[in-house]
Amino acid sequence: MSWLIAIICLNLFGTLALGIYLELRPVQDKVRATRWWKGTLGTNLLVFVSASTGALLLGMHDVMAQQAAVAPGEVSIGLGLALLGAGLPTALATIGAGLAVGSVGAASLAVIAEKPEMFGRTLIYLGLAEGIAIYGLVVTILLLGKIA
Repeated sequence: MSWLIAIICLNLFGTLALGIYLELRPVQDKVRATRWWKGTLGTNLLVFVSASTGALLLGMHDVMAQQAAVAPGEVSIGLGLALLGAGLPTALATIGAGLAVGSVGAASLAVIAEKPEMFGRTLIYLGLAEGIAIYGLVVTILLLGKIA
């Protein structure tokens, strides 16, 4: 099962590396790039979904199996997966808040450059966008209370 996790990690790291590469050196030929994107995205999605499904199906036995005794400092597979699942709301909400703050911040700077009296209103919009991360953190804290 560890080889499936390795495939998923390599897939994610490859996607991140490709994104950084394409951010630094954008593709100029749009027609060829469109065909390349479709094939690459389809292959990437197929590998990720099949490896994730395989890891889920192969790892289900380990998670569902009842362990006789766990040492006081040791983390079981089920507890580890529960902790990862509890951290997901914060991670996804933080990514969403980053995207929201980026676009709202850019727009607010443009508005403030033209009308400085709009500073208070744009600050409120920026705070609303930042609140998305707070909601994810609250959900994670509630989930951690259920796990412990």
